[in-house]
Amino acid sequence: MNIILLGAPGAGKGTQARRLEERYQMVQLSTGDMLRAAVASGSELGQEAKVIMDAGQLVPDELVIRMISERIDEPDCAKGFLLDGFPRTTAQAQALDAMLAEKGLKLDAVIQIRVDEEALVERITGRFTCASCGAGYHDTFQRPAQEGVCDNCGGTEFTRRADDNEKTVRSRMEAYRAQTAPILPHYEAQGLVQEVDGMADIDEVTAQLYKVLDR
Repeated sequence: MNIILLGAPGAGKGTQARRLEERYQMVQLSTGDMLRAAVASGSELGQEAKVIMDAGQLVPDELVIRMISERIDEPDCAKGFLLDGFPRTTAQAQALDAMLAEKGLKLDAVIQIRVDEEALVERITGRFTCASCGAGYHDTFQRPAQEGVCDNCGGTEFTRRADDNEKTVRSRMEAYRAQTAPILPHYEAQGLVQEVDGMADIDEVTAQLYKVLDR
């Protein structure tokens, strides 16, 4: 099964992707991670990407498609893949379609985890973690049982991500909308787009995703 998973920052896409990987034995393909791995490996493709990235330029679509093409030829992708962060433009979507068609493959679904922006801002800006063990908490939804003390390890130091502030969160959401909006009509025309309610409980979101994919 081959899918694209879409979701605004903080929509829980990472958590859900891990669950989908486990249930369907698919491989999550993040183009950012793949680029970094290619550069680190010193492969021919990685060297090309490094020159472009070191010059402060965007890696061209053709090179990203080649990278994805090589990756999905690897044995662990035989049962399917989950694309994260690509495509972001109609041109990229069309190039992806063409590359998959050449391999006799296709996408089975393009799933968008739909969220309410105002609620998501509250969800993200209220997050904090234990500095010792990384356990996650929230100002409103999940405070430690004893104020200032981690439930998991007893630590008393907590941290917040610098970019978990309202201005940055709204900016990231705006960027997501700008990147995602162009590709939805492309996939809607193919009958591939499905939506799940990302504001539901984590397990309920997972259940919705399973229902879509099991169909």
